[in-house]
Amino acid sequence: AFQENEIKLLTAEIERLKNFGCLGVSPSLEGLRDENAKLKYRLNFLRKSLQEERSRTAKSMININSCLQEIFGAAIQAAYPDLENPPLVVTPSQQPKFGDYQCNSAMGITQILLKTKEQKVSPREIAEKISKNIPPNECIEKVEIAGPGFINVHLRKDFVSKQLSSLLINGVQPPAIGKRKKVVVDFSSPNIAKEMHVGHLRSTIIGESMCRLFEFAGYDVLRLNHLGDWGTQFGMLIAHLQDKFPDYLTVSPPIGDLQAFYKESKRRFDTEEEFKKRAYQCVVLLQSKNPDFIKAWELICDVSRKEFQKIYNCLDITLVERGESFYHEMMKDIVKEFEDKGFVQVDDGRKIVFVPGFPVPLTIMKSDGGYTYDTSDLAALKHRLCEEKGDILIYVVDSGQSVHLQTVFAAGAMIGWYDPKVTRVAHAAFGVVLGEDKKKFKTRSGDTVRLMDLLEEGLKRAMDKLKDKERDKVLTPEELKAAQTSVAFGCIKYADLSHNRLNDYVFSFDKMLDDRGNTAAYLLYAFTRIRAIARLANIDEQMLRKAAREEVLILDHEKEWKLGKCILRFPEILQKILEDLLLHTLCDYLYELATTFTEFYDNCYCVEKDRQSGQIVKVNMWRLLLCEATATIMAKGFDILGIKPVQKM
Repeated sequence: AFQENEIKLLTAEIERLKNFGCLGVSPSLEGLRDENAKLKYRLNFLRKSLQEERSRTAKSMININSCLQEIFGAAIQAAYPDLENPPLVVTPSQQPKFGDYQCNSAMGITQILLKTKEQKVSPREIAEKISKNIPPNECIEKVEIAGPGFINVHLRKDFVSKQLSSLLINGVQPPAIGKRKKVVVDFSSPNIAKEMHVGHLRSTIIGESMCRLFEFAGYDVLRLNHLGDWGTQFGMLIAHLQDKFPDYLTVSPPIGDLQAFYKESKRRFDTEEEFKKRAYQCVVLLQSKNPDFIKAWELICDVSRKEFQKIYNCLDITLVERGESFYHEMMKDIVKEFEDKGFVQVDDGRKIVFVPGFPVPLTIMKSDGGYTYDTSDLAALKHRLCEEKGDILIYVVDSGQSVHLQTVFAAGAMIGWYDPKVTRVAHAAFGVVLGEDKKKFKTRSGDTVRLMDLLEEGLKRAMDKLKDKERDKVLTPEELKAAQTSVAFGCIKYADLSHNRLNDYVFSFDKMLDDRGNTAAYLLYAFTRIRAIARLANIDEQMLRKAAREEVLILDHEKEWKLGKCILRFPEILQKILEDLLLHTLCDYLYELATTFTEFYDNCYCVEKDRQSGQIVKVNMWRLLLCEATATIMAKGFDILGIKPVQKM
């Protein structure tokens, strides 16, 4: 709409310039030509981009819930034009007897009319008035009013059939989002010189999945790894490195176990006064960019980086590294900006900032002149807003950091870096990983579980499970290996993502590898079975593509109808997650889709065979197309969750 309006304005401006000479004014002819050329170029660019947008929108999957909200929004506006922001509630029906969707706005409007206009009108009467004002549309077959004012909506079968055909022809296209926004996602964020542990698992898996969702929806996504790669701990590490490997500048030190190296240096820091003094001197020299100390710092960072990358490779994680050191040079300006705007108070030598509504102030400079996490987090926030021009910022960080992050975000808004009404800055918090004893997940010796140990254990257990099912006898070694990694890493990811991230969750290999219930093992197996149906009927991809263009999807059987509607709910599920960032909704949907498919497959023959010979006597192509549509949606769902299905399992 914006582009169409601008095209009208530009066209009018070109006409005005054409007629400029008739107005009795003599502008520079060259200037006139330049201005005309610029306008024509802009006009052609807008027309081309509008055509591309229309073409993309035509292929996009329709969000049926959003369509119905528009229809009922217009009906309510027509029925009650004086009402401001009336409630608009449209949800899928829970039972077939109540139609396919329900509009439940009538009860809310009753309350508003009573409070604002002192009119006592029954919800049923309101529902009838809304129903009479439903505008002409292509998706509603009929509406019925039930109970105290629920409007039950029945969709048109030809509309659903057409949307399924479009899905099969165009593939899973994201719903149209309008202007392409930039999203910055901060996730994973381990500390240099410390191994990644199970606590990093949630941030890494949830953050990756969020990035995949926003990328699929058409956003420009920047995936940031905010490494803990700066600070006083590097003084003790460098001092210890100098003692253990004096020739570290010429020979790369063999730090095999960085965790042990860190613990050893920390022990010396806590017990040896001389070492502690030297560690502080090392920090000063590092922060003043002394070349030898920078080299030592880089060596320690490189050892960690290689270890992190092994885990990222296993879990198929992509990140841009931008640790705390990246923002170090900006911190001085951050302190000055808060001072210049009068937000800084001095408390016992510290420079602090109180943010309205938050009891604990931010410390932006310590009494010794050093900076803090508060300073680096403020610098990172400003850079993401003002340099990266992020429209949406998402921090995938554990719930324990909630107050700190909300204070930092509020400080950024207070100083004027962004307007919360325009730019979305969100903390996607998550709970802790628990062991089966419901306590924090640790090893038997009480140590934190190393993430690499956890992944290796997952691979071992996945292989044991596959061999229990005698898959090693029917799969080639390559297929067995692919199934092992798919199940192991898929189950670990899904076990996390299928729980509401705000809650703690119990880590159990036995539960996540169970091939019954809402698990990755069950869904991966269901997907493999669905993909095999057409293959076993000797129907290849080319034949399916041809059928998608020519066949009408018949949805006469109640299970066909139920499956068709379930498939088309995918865009509304994604839209909900883009708003609330709760990925378990997608897992619940995929499980519902798989179980709905099973109902369909048990009741509707896709391929009919002779009972005696087992020969195929009939292929019901429209049902095979429903199988294909289900698998297509499941594949995209898996992709967003970071799970890799296999053709054979």
